[in-house]
Amino acid sequence: MNPDYVGVDGLQVARPLFDLVRDEIAPGTGVDPDSFWRSLGEIVNKLEPGNRKLLEKRDRLQKEIDAWHKERSGEPIDNEEYKSFLIEIGYLIPEGPDFKVNTQNVDRELAEIAGPQLVVPLTIERFATNAANARWGSLYDALYGYDLISEDRGAGKKGDGPGGYNSRRGARVIAYAKKFLDDAAALESGSHALVTQYKLDGNKELVAVIGDGDETYLADRSQFAGFNEVDGELTGVLLKNNGIHIEIQIDRDDETAGKYDSAGVKGILLEAAVTTIQDLEDSVSAVDADDKAVAYGNWNKIMKGTLEATFTKNGKEMIRELNPDRTYTSPKGGTFTLPGRSLLLNRNVGIHLYIDAVLTEDGEPIPEGFLDAMVASLAAVHDLKRNGRLVNSRTGSIYFVKPKLHGPEEVAATVELFADVEKALGLDENTIKIGIMDEERRTTVNLKECIRAAEERIVFINTGFLDRTGDEIHTSMLAGAMLRKEEIKQQRWLLAYEDWNVDIGIECGLPGHAQIGKGMWVMPDNLKAMYGAKIAHPQAGANTAWVPSPSAATIHAMHYHYVNVEGRQKELANRDRASLDDILTIPLLDRELTPQEIQAELRNNAQGILGYVSRWVGQGVGCSKVPNLEGINLMEDLATLRISSQHIANWLEWDIVTEKEVGDTFREMAAIVDEQNAHDENYSPMAGNTAGDEFRAALEIVSGGLDLPNGYTESVLRAHRLAVKEARG
Repeated sequence: MNPDYVGVDGLQVARPLFDLVRDEIAPGTGVDPDSFWRSLGEIVNKLEPGNRKLLEKRDRLQKEIDAWHKERSGEPIDNEEYKSFLIEIGYLIPEGPDFKVNTQNVDRELAEIAGPQLVVPLTIERFATNAANARWGSLYDALYGYDLISEDRGAGKKGDGPGGYNSRRGARVIAYAKKFLDDAAALESGSHALVTQYKLDGNKELVAVIGDGDETYLADRSQFAGFNEVDGELTGVLLKNNGIHIEIQIDRDDETAGKYDSAGVKGILLEAAVTTIQDLEDSVSAVDADDKAVAYGNWNKIMKGTLEATFTKNGKEMIRELNPDRTYTSPKGGTFTLPGRSLLLNRNVGIHLYIDAVLTEDGEPIPEGFLDAMVASLAAVHDLKRNGRLVNSRTGSIYFVKPKLHGPEEVAATVELFADVEKALGLDENTIKIGIMDEERRTTVNLKECIRAAEERIVFINTGFLDRTGDEIHTSMLAGAMLRKEEIKQQRWLLAYEDWNVDIGIECGLPGHAQIGKGMWVMPDNLKAMYGAKIAHPQAGANTAWVPSPSAATIHAMHYHYVNVEGRQKELANRDRASLDDILTIPLLDRELTPQEIQAELRNNAQGILGYVSRWVGQGVGCSKVPNLEGINLMEDLATLRISSQHIANWLEWDIVTEKEVGDTFREMAAIVDEQNAHDENYSPMAGNTAGDEFRAALEIVSGGLDLPNGYTESVLRAHRLAVKEARG
């Protein structure tokens, strides 16, 4: 037996995980560590053969689709013939009768409240803590720090005030925020910008004093939800609109804003990231037991309420902890609290990943998702037992997001896994809830049956257009050459896919029980563009959408004040379903590309791949801001990598580009990526080291793209990351 492993009832458990469970996670749960590992072994013995069969089915279906396209090479695709073929091979299955989901004990953040959703790597304490705390965000700070407010005419972010504050920019921020207050919580007369005092009348209703003494009330007085006061003076006014909150903070002595504001308003807080996905998947680089122990350890601390992050700001070391809940006085009397943190979900890995952090008795790796479900659930028992100072789920549920599921059989297998985990840990039936990522084509076209397979556990469906595009390319790889990436986004299959997800979710009764979500904004520094575009998500009937940062969550939160998602979903319930024919329309190239178009697309893809892979393999960074060729930071993760690599693989297959052109372009882009990372002392240059693991991994993902199951890149990345870690000791 490998001395780095501990034998426990037929399993070999890597020492970091064994010690973590024994010393930090299991104590206080009532679960014996040896019993825990024994139960995991039983689950592996019972369910792993079925897991392999599901993966084999994926491969079989892909081979049959490839063969079908080969036989019809050069011929236009007849949609009816294509659908009949997909039904015949079991890719597209018949829909059963109508039904409504019946998930119980769901927290309001998932069942009732519409608002932004953050996704954050669980391996980085600072990110995990900041995201959990992003339930409330300063609108002033978000507006000041990003590009919604112009920097022209002396309104830059740097000024002569305390800490570099620019009062001219500050004035624009305040004017913008007050206009938002007028839109979200209008006064009967006048503007919040003209208020000189907020106070309570004798009936504890909110009064706004305008100018020298005119008094007015909220146009909708029911929006006044609570307050805080000191010595009879209001210090906080809590408003509620469309189910989410706004807090006006008042302090006339505040040196930045309150001292100069006519009403003494020092800030406006928005209820922002209502939910957060703490991620074990696309945004992390976790390849072995050491990496998994870091992630599980952070999740355990979150469930106990003890996670904290140490960082340096302005030369001073600081500690950030999880925020406490927020307390207010009700206008009707008494006090109440609102959550101070996002409701947290945990995204496990997909069923295709196996890991040697735990081995069978025969030395075989086990499904990583089995390990995620068991360890993360054990840690969540602390929350269920209220062992810590903070609470995540107030209804006693555990929330797992499950990515990259292909169809209802795989959903059903995940439900069975969760049921076995509940039995192993002594949890009530259906304690573990599931969020289904609708990011694979076979899940999209069978979405109703996927939801049916989890009808008592489902709390979330979400369109992941990034992975969905990668799967679209891989599934139809042999149908023909694909359009350029930006053009693929405009095709009818993608528009129908987004509408289909909402239509099926409403049809299956998710409103009131579960989230219907939309995907990520990938330009984390361009929040003005995000603000202009992302209002389309609540307008489309989604009660959540992904954002890349706490500030983005605050900006996106404004959209949910302008759009009543509950009302919008009721309107959309009356429309016809999106077209399955549109969804099955493959985004094939329909014109001759110029050499300049081809080279621009190839350079763009290669640069993004190298920028991301170099950090994943060389530094273990799973989610990066990678500047593109125009210097715009783009959020890159495994999903964006899958698109870019599959796109080049498709063009190679159809002779749009040659292997030599790809190799030459990758070497050219390696030099550019090196320049972009010249400031990073931990970065390993690639231009002079094309034999290094970083460059080789990037090229292998493309050259072997046809053979990577479903176009997933993790097998290549992990092999090279492990090689780097081993070489560095």
